[in-house]
Amino acid sequence: MTTDGSRAIRVAVIGAGSWGTTVASIVAPNTPTVLWARRTDLVDAMRTTRRNPSYLADFELPTELEYSDSLGESLNRADVVVMAVPSHGFRDVLSEAARHVRPWVPVVSLSKGLERSSLKRMSQVVADELPGHPVAVLTGPNLAKEIMAGQPAAAVVAIDDKVIAEELQRIFTRPSLRVYTNPDVVGCEVAGVAKNVIAIASGMAAGMGFGDNTRATLITRGLAEMTRLGMAMGGEGLTFAGLAGMGDLIATCSSTQSRNNQVGLRLGQGESIDAIIASMTMVAEGVKSSPSLLDLARRHHVEMPITEQVVAVCHEGRSAREALGHLMGRRRRSEIG
Repeated sequence: MTTDGSRAIRVAVIGAGSWGTTVASIVAPNTPTVLWARRTDLVDAMRTTRRNPSYLADFELPTELEYSDSLGESLNRADVVVMAVPSHGFRDVLSEAARHVRPWVPVVSLSKGLERSSLKRMSQVVADELPGHPVAVLTGPNLAKEIMAGQPAAAVVAIDDKVIAEELQRIFTRPSLRVYTNPDVVGCEVAGVAKNVIAIASGMAAGMGFGDNTRATLITRGLAEMTRLGMAMGGEGLTFAGLAGMGDLIATCSSTQSRNNQVGLRLGQGESIDAIIASMTMVAEGVKSSPSLLDLARRHHVEMPITEQVVAVCHEGRSAREALGHLMGRRRRSEIG
């Protein structure tokens, strides 16, 4: 019960990767929270040690946080469902979860990807699997380890319902995490997908030994192409100048903690994409999302030259240096328009 006698909102976080665990840790001190993981051994380890040994072994988890490997038990009393599942498994887990979720419970997506077969954003997948449920997106420049360390940061919760937005804002806010609301779900989701792809390009440039001028160029032109696509899909231009757009893009393109940036770095140093992916325990969404993002751009008649080159390197065998040559050799044009 809360101090005013009302029942506390119960939150279920589905997926115990680094970001799901981090978000569960943010929410648990604010309201009753359960973190679901499919692996029983991981749930047992988190209960016993209050650490996630697979993803965040260096950080202690809050005493208030509960753990479960039962999807039904996690969801049947939940008032808010937070989906922390990568895009390629998002629909399958949500389909499995659907029969346990009570009507009209809001669903919050943490995934920054697209469904490959349909090119749908995760909010659209939620609408398919849980029709009638409000859908929100939590996004922004939020590297998990820095959030867990309590470093000051900000995030955005996007949903077009003001009442739900403000309640989610309260749930996700911590002394070191300032949360803003934004009604532009489309823009926030497109930005979250595209920034991972641009981060691969930024990493490739670093891997080839280039410096800050090159990174700044890629970030700026990457922002231009993700804004073009987002607005063509109905997003708001200001979203891309904010935390979900520019903020997340800068963090992901600049940080060595970014999986997508690290994939690009290794590609720039000459490693093959197959070897890089085989060595990773966590998903780099930009690799999987880049062909979908390019297909979406073509559907909306939007030019995305950086994305084209990332697809060519990650999926068509082009080298990072060849991709750079293609970008630098494009026709001359105005920056505006």
